[in-house]
Amino acid sequence: MKTFKLCIMVCLVGIVSQAYSQTDKATTKKIVENKNYTFVANSASPLASADVAKVLSSIPGNSGGSVINLTGSGYTVRVTADSVVAHLPYYGRSYQAPVNPSEGGINFNSKKFTYSKTQGRKGSYDIKIDTKDNKGENYRLVLSISQSGYATLVANSIYKQPITYQGFLQEPKEK
Repeated sequence: MKTFKLCIMVCLVGIVSQAYSQTDKATTKKIVENKNYTFVANSASPLASADVAKVLSSIPGNSGGSVINLTGSGYTVRVTADSVVAHLPYYGRSYQAPVNPSEGGINFNSKKFTYSKTQGRKGSYDIKIDTKDNKGENYRLVLSISQSGYATLVANSIYKQPITYQGFLQEPKEK
C-alpha cells in the first residue's frame, strides 16, 4: 500500500510540474539545437532610473513597479538559422532618437549576425546573438532559456540603456 501511494504521489508531482512548464525538455532541446524558435515576451523590466520610474508611474494601471506587462501583445524575437527578427517595445533612456518616430522600440530584421550557444547547468541554455547589419544600431541579445522553455532576454545597444524581457520559447508554426 505504501508503494502504491508513493507511486501515485510521484506521478502527480510529474503531472503538475509538466503543467507548469512551457515546453517539455525534449522540445526545448530540439528547437534550441535547430536554431528555430520564437521568444514571446510577457513582461519588460527597464533599467531602473528616476526618469523611467517617473514615466512608468504615469502609465494607467501601473502600481509604480518597474515591470511592464506585455502578455498577449505579440512582442517577439524570431530566431532561425539564417535570420533574427525582433519586434519588441522599448522602455528606458535612449541616447539617440530615431528620425522617424514610428521606428521606436527594438525592431529589426538581421541576416548578418553571430550566434553562440552554451549549455548551462540543469539543461539550461545561454545564447548570445550580436547583430551586424542594422543601419545605425546593432544589438546584443542575451537569452537564458530553462529546460522547461521559459526564458529571459536582455537587449543591449550602444544607443539605449539595457532592458530585460521575461517570456517563453515557442515552436515555429507549421506552414
